[in-house]
Amino acid sequence: MKRGIPIAWHGLYRMVTGWLVLLIVTFASTNINAAPNDSAHSPSLLVVGDSLSAAYGIEREEGWVNLLADRLEGEVQVINASISGETTSGGLQRFADILGQQQPDIVLIELGGNDGLRGLSPNQMQANLATMIEQSQEADARVLLLGIDIPPNYGQAYRDAFTGVFHSLAEEYDVPLVPFLLEDIALNDALMQSDGIHPTADAQPIILDNVWPALEPLLEKTHQAAVQ
Repeated sequence: MKRGIPIAWHGLYRMVTGWLVLLIVTFASTNINAAPNDSAHSPSLLVVGDSLSAAYGIEREEGWVNLLADRLEGEVQVINASISGETTSGGLQRFADILGQQQPDIVLIELGGNDGLRGLSPNQMQANLATMIEQSQEADARVLLLGIDIPPNYGQAYRDAFTGVFHSLAEEYDVPLVPFLLEDIALNDALMQSDGIHPTADAQPIILDNVWPALEPLLEKTHQAAVQ
């Protein structure tokens, strides 16, 4: 989300109540939809996120992660371990096991939105994400960080601290960053579901297009490493 956007998301009441729905929506399973990777097979890509990556409110095949798999045409195995309602703390608790089981070449981390909506500490959020990045890099996986923003009514100071986490981590760990996953979507009612939180099926190709410029170089590096 761009700085200085006026409070016109969906009206203050709808914005607060709508965004808080995200906190109570959870899935019972991790939705890991691919088998563990090994060196004899194609490279693999792991997505660890919340409802924005779990195709909440739409058909799973319509979600941007599934569209990514379609675009890659089987050349890269896509593993979606996203859970609606997930926080960075919840993601961290299960991350090491998923990383060990799937052994991905690339990790996309799309977490933090629920931390922000709960008003949780940006410092703790940063520590959780940092640990996931470190664990990924120790496993020789390339990392892409997918950032998110929160509504203006949370206050500019908290909002700046929240969004600053993603930029600080990208710089500290030298990982690419998509600053705002819902760029060109969040302020467009036609691309948001009725809850005002989750993007529609029509928005999913835009999300993929927001991710692709940062992801494509990682895919190229992974391919080059595989053929060497």
